[in-house]
Amino acid sequence: MLKSKNRWMVSEENPENIQLLSKELNVSPIVAKLLSSRGLDDIESAKSFIHTDQLTFHDPFLMRDMEKAVARIQKAIDKNEAILVFGDYDADGVTSTTVMMTVLQDLGANVQFYIPDRFTEGYGPNKEAFYQAKEEGISLIITVDTGISAQEEIEFANELGMDVIITDHHEPGETLPNALAIIHPRVGEKYPFASLAGVGVAWKVAHALYGKLPEQLLELVCIGTIADLVPLQDENRLIVIEGLKHLRKTTRKGLLSLLAKAKVDPGNVDEETIGFTLGPRINAAGRLTSASIAVLLLLSKDQLEADEYASEIEALNKERQKIVQETVKEAIAQVHETHDLEKDRVIVVANEGWNSGVIGIVASRLVNDFYRPTFVFSIDPVEGTAKGSARSIEGFDLYENLTEVKELLPHYGGHPMAAGMSLKASDLEEFRKRMNSLALEKLSEEDLTPVLHLDATLQLEDIDIEAIEEMKLLAPFGVQNPKPKILIEQSPIADLRKIGADKNHLKMLIGEQHQMDVIGFGYGELAEEMSPFSQVNIVGELSINEWNNRKKPQLMMQDISISEWQLFDWRGIQGLLEKLNHLPKDKLKIIIFDEKSVSLLRGQYMDYVSHILDAEIDPSDFVVLLDLPLSKRDLEQVLSNGMPARIYAHFSSMENHFLQTIPTREHFKWFYGFLLKNQSFDLKKHGVALAKRRGWTNETIEFICKVFFELEFVTIDNGVVTIGPTKQKRDLTDSPTFRKKEERVELEKELVYSSYSELKTLFGSLSHRNERAREEIK
Repeated sequence: MLKSKNRWMVSEENPENIQLLSKELNVSPIVAKLLSSRGLDDIESAKSFIHTDQLTFHDPFLMRDMEKAVARIQKAIDKNEAILVFGDYDADGVTSTTVMMTVLQDLGANVQFYIPDRFTEGYGPNKEAFYQAKEEGISLIITVDTGISAQEEIEFANELGMDVIITDHHEPGETLPNALAIIHPRVGEKYPFASLAGVGVAWKVAHALYGKLPEQLLELVCIGTIADLVPLQDENRLIVIEGLKHLRKTTRKGLLSLLAKAKVDPGNVDEETIGFTLGPRINAAGRLTSASIAVLLLLSKDQLEADEYASEIEALNKERQKIVQETVKEAIAQVHETHDLEKDRVIVVANEGWNSGVIGIVASRLVNDFYRPTFVFSIDPVEGTAKGSARSIEGFDLYENLTEVKELLPHYGGHPMAAGMSLKASDLEEFRKRMNSLALEKLSEEDLTPVLHLDATLQLEDIDIEAIEEMKLLAPFGVQNPKPKILIEQSPIADLRKIGADKNHLKMLIGEQHQMDVIGFGYGELAEEMSPFSQVNIVGELSINEWNNRKKPQLMMQDISISEWQLFDWRGIQGLLEKLNHLPKDKLKIIIFDEKSVSLLRGQYMDYVSHILDAEIDPSDFVVLLDLPLSKRDLEQVLSNGMPARIYAHFSSMENHFLQTIPTREHFKWFYGFLLKNQSFDLKKHGVALAKRRGWTNETIEFICKVFFELEFVTIDNGVVTIGPTKQKRDLTDSPTFRKKEERVELEKELVYSSYSELKTLFGSLSHRNERAREEIK
C-alpha cells in the first residue's frame, strides 16, 4: 500500500446530466463532467460560463452610495479641491490606487495618492496620515482596498472637516464607519456580485465617473483581482478574461518594463504569469519598503523612468525571496521546538527579527508544511507589540475566530482564509491558548489532513489531445475555479524511473492498451515506495507534452496512492541495513524463521525483530522477511491475519540447499551395494577419500548415511556405518531428513529462484488460502 498525502474529495457525478450537457453544448464528456462538478449543471449557466461573449459587466450604480460618491467627486473636480487616494500596500491596493489615480487624472482632478508604510503605520487608515492630509489642504479622501473597519479614523477625518469615500471589499463589521459614502459589494442589497477585489470596486467607481466602460484599465484590474485571490466567478471571471486580452497587448510602460525584467513575453501572459510573476513583484515593494514605487511604476508615462522603477522592484523581489527563505527556515525550527503537533490545532510563531512584510508568505508556507491555521508575528521590542499575518485551512474561518478574541486585538481584519492582526507581545501566549481552544472545538483530526477537491474520475481511454485543448473553455483558472484536478484509478505501472539532475522527480508510464505519461515534480523518493505491476490511483492536472512536433497527453501528478498490498523484491540485495533505514520505524516488523539470522542485523534493529512464533502482523505493517522459512506453513503463519501493507522479501539463508545436489536413487543404490559388500564403513576415516573417488561431496555421503539410518538400513556407532539386519523395502521419502531436504530445495526454488511475478502469485495464493480458512471458521 501507499497512502496518499491528502484527503481526496471527488465530486459526485450525474451521468444523465453530463450526457445532456455534452450533447447540448457540443463539448466532450470530460468538459461536461468538469462543468457539472463546479455546479454548472444546467444548460444556461454552463453555456454562459464557457461562452463568455454573452457575459456583461454589472451596472456600477447598483452599488449603494455610488451616486452620492460620484456627485461628491465631481464636485471636488469642478472646484479643484485637493483629493487624496488612500490605498493599501499589496498588489490589490497598488492596482486599486493606480486605477483611481488614472480616472481622476483623466478627469482633471487635483489628486495625489498615499499608501501607509507597512512597518511604521500598519494596515489601513490612520489618524496621523489623515491629520497630515488636512495640513496639506486635502478636503476629500477616497480609500481604495481599505477603510471598511476604520471607524475611529473616519470619525477623526470628519472632525477635521474632510469628507471620506470608502471603496473596499474586505469583510464589513457589524457597525460601519460614518463615511460620506461607502462603495462595497457587500454593503447594500442591490449589487449582484459580492466577491469583487478592491481593484474591482475601484474600477466600478471609475466606470461610474467616466460614464462608460473603462476597458483600458482592465489590465490593471485583472492583476489585482488574481493577486488578491478572490473567486474567479461571475464578474471577476469576465474581468480576468478581458483583462488578459488587454495585458497581452499592453502599451503601459511600467508593465512592459516589469515583464521585460521577468523575461516574460507579453503575448504569452496568462493568469499564472500574474499569480507567480507580476503579483509577487508588485507585492515585493510594499513588503520591503514603500508600495508607492509600484504605483509610480504603473502610472509612469516615461520609459526610462519606468525601467528604473522596474529594476528597483526586481531587486526588491530577489531580496524578498531570500528573506522569505530564511524566515521560513527559522519558523519551521520554532514550530518543532515549541509545538506539540499531536495536540496543537493551530500554529503561532513569533520573532523579533522577522520582517513583517513577508510574514503572510511565511504563514502560507507553514500551512503547506503543517496544514494547520497559522499565525506568524513580528515583534517590536521597543513598542512591545506583535504584528501578525494568518493563513487558514478549510473549516476554520479566521475573521470569525479573530472576532471571538477581539478584546486582545487593537486591530484585525481580513477574510476566512487570510487575515492580519496586531496585539501586545505580552498577550501572545493568551492568544495562542484561545486560538487553540477555538480550533479544538471546530477542527477534527481528519480536518488536519489536507484536502484535494477533485473534479472527476476519468478513464485513460477517454483522455486525448482534443479533450485537453477543450478544457481551456473553463479558463482562466483561480480561486473557486481552479485548474481541473482529475483522478485515474487502478492503473498499472508500465514504467517507473527517477529523473532530473538530482533524481528528485518521478516519471511514470501508466496503463496497458491506453497509456499516458505521468510527471511528478519533487516526488522522486516515491520510486522506492512503488513495486512493479502495482495498480496506482493518481491525482493530477492534465496537460499536453509537445516534443519534436508531436503532441501527447500527460498528467502532472499531485498525489498518488496504492490500495493493495505491495511486494518488494530484496532478494540478493546489497546494503540491507541502509535499505531498512529508509523504512518508517513505526510500521517496521522484521520476521526471522531461524534465530541465527539475527547476525545479519545490527543492534539498532533488534527492537523490530520477531520470531515467527511470536509475530503479530497488522494490516498497516511493513514486513521484512529476513530469512527463509523452514516450510511453506511458516509463511502461511505470517499471513494468518491477512496481508500486511507491504512485504519486503529478503530470504537470506545460511545454507544454499538449492545449489547443493540431492543424491539420486543411483547414489543410494551404489552406496547400499558398497555397504553390503563391505558390511561396514568408517565414515570418519575414509569418508572424504570415498567421496573424492566417486566425485561426490563429503556432505552427500553423510546425507545418505543419515537417511539409511532413519530407514533402519544401517546402524551408526562413533562414525562407523554398519549394514542392518532389516530386509524390508522402504521408500526414501519415509526418511524425515530426505523429506526435509526435498521440501527445502523446493521451497528455495519457489521463494529465492522464482521471478518477481511468480513470487507475488505465491503470496497471493497463500493469502487466499488463509482467507478461505478464516471464512470456514466463521
